[in-house]
Amino acid sequence: MRYLLLTLWLVSFGLNGLSADCPDYNTPSNPPAFTKPAKRNFRNFGNTILSGLFVPYHMVFDSIVRSGSSATIVGKFDYDAVLHKDLEGEYIHVYIYGTGLSGWNYVGRYTTNGDGKITANLGVRATGDYIVRMVVEGDLSSTDGYLTVADPGRQTVLFDVDGTLTTNDFEAIADYTGIKIADAYYYAPETVNAYRNKGYQIVYLTGRPYWNTKDTREWFPLKGMKSWHYHPHSDALGANVQGYKTDYISYLRNTVGLDIIRAYGNATTDIGAYAAGGIPKADTWIIGEHAGKEGTQAITGNYSLHYNTVVASTPQSASCY
Repeated sequence: MRYLLLTLWLVSFGLNGLSADCPDYNTPSNPPAFTKPAKRNFRNFGNTILSGLFVPYHMVFDSIVRSGSSATIVGKFDYDAVLHKDLEGEYIHVYIYGTGLSGWNYVGRYTTNGDGKITANLGVRATGDYIVRMVVEGDLSSTDGYLTVADPGRQTVLFDVDGTLTTNDFEAIADYTGIKIADAYYYAPETVNAYRNKGYQIVYLTGRPYWNTKDTREWFPLKGMKSWHYHPHSDALGANVQGYKTDYISYLRNTVGLDIIRAYGNATTDIGAYAAGGIPKADTWIIGEHAGKEGTQAITGNYSLHYNTVVASTPQSASCY
């Protein structure tokens, strides 16, 4: 009898305790088989030519919302790594799968605007994590993004990308032009994955422009990391990086209610944005030439010492208890 009572208590705790807000990385990372919609001709003949000549460079802006809030997610559709010609006036089918869903759910059909964008209404979703797939009706090319619905207080670790996970700030250009694959700092993947395995929400906040998203998402798994919640700059030219990052951090902390326990960067713009966004200097870790400046915490050389002295001893996220 006592074993039955213990089992019931554990089930109740799992359903009603803090563990309910532990990130569900597994479900969206392992979606079921997907059936594409019926392929139909493009509405505009010029887009038939566009699709036939160039490789799609579509992307989705990952979205994080507070539990109980209605979620939207933006998709951007264009072709060619250099031209990035927008796909205008065409139908996009949107699907979602994730926490608590038994299969892919159809969200609806949307039409791209003059910038090649759609905004899909995902409604109010249960606390959890989801993959969102968008499919172009005219050629069935597709792109994926992620939605997180989080209770306030979910513990989060934030990373910049260039010069923070990659070895210098020029890696974005190198990736984009195809010159080389960006090098990751030694033990950077192990650092990211340790936080993920301990149940922390991972957010990548970068000044890279959005049109580089396809290449960047492909880079993460090559280095042994997931591209989960990758947030590029919404401006095509990457203007005012510090202000962009400050605004997004403020959104994560004040609107969504995330508890950002640590933030990693390399640039003075990172230091300024993290401070303006309300992240304490004691929780701000900087690598590279600006390590330790303005009262931040220094990571010297690479992540191996930091991993062994700080990350490895970091407890399981309190969100998962």
